[in-house]
Amino acid sequence: MELWWQYGALAASAFTSATVLPGTSEAAFLAFLHAYPQHWLAALLVAGLFNGLGSMVSYAMGYWLPVKKRPSEKIMAYLQKWGVWTLLLAWVPVVGDGLPLAAGWLRLNPWLSSVVLVAGKFLRYGFLLGAARALF
Repeated sequence: MELWWQYGALAASAFTSATVLPGTSEAAFLAFLHAYPQHWLAALLVAGLFNGLGSMVSYAMGYWLPVKKRPSEKIMAYLQKWGVWTLLLAWVPVVGDGLPLAAGWLRLNPWLSSVVLVAGKFLRYGFLLGAARALF
C-alpha cells in the first residue's frame, strides 16, 4: 500500500512542476528511483504522463487567456519561429513553464502540442533515469 502513496506523490510533484506552481519533480523522480529501482518503468510512465498533463493544463490556461494579455514576447517569438516543436523544450526551468501557456494562446494544434509536450517530458525523465542508473 505504501508504494501507491509514493506513486501518488510522484504524480502530484510531476503535475505541479509542469504548471506555474512550484514543484520539484526531478528530485521526487530520483528519490523514487533510489527507493524503488525495480519500478523504473512505472516511475517513468507516471512522471512523464503527469508532467505532460500539467503542461496541457498550462496550454488550456493560455487558450482561455484574454486576447489582451499576451505571454512573454521572447517565448512568443520562439513559438512563432519554430512552431509546435518548441514545446520539446517545455521541461527547461523557468522559460519552459511559459511555452505551453503561449502555445495555447497562439491556438497551436492541441493534439500535436500534447504529443510533443509529452515526448519532451519523457526525454527529460529518460535522461534522468539513465543518469540515476549510472549513479545508483
